[in-house]
Amino acid sequence: MATKKYTVTLPEELAEAIRAEVGHGGFSRYVTQAIERRREQERLGELVDWLETEYGPVTEEELAAAEAERRQIEHAHAERVRAERVTEQQEVGQAKAPQERDVA
Repeated sequence: MATKKYTVTLPEELAEAIRAEVGHGGFSRYVTQAIERRREQERLGELVDWLETEYGPVTEEELAAAEAERRQIEHAHAERVRAERVTEQQEVGQAKAPQERDVA
């Protein structure tokens, strides 16, 4: 993607905090990603508005069901990550075991 340099005005404390976090050369990437995320959020908001115009507002029951599903997915993901870590630790332990036997 082609790039072009722009001048923007930011609060100094905010800009320096970002620069300290991202290091040399990461500031533009950080700002670009922040702008992209904002645009995505705006488009999602437009989609929600359109869907509510077409189908009506989301009910409390639908929100509760969606939140419950989100929590189930989050829990399943956490369990999968935990299982992968255990498997990795077991594999590392098995790989070290023969070396330890050779040393003894």
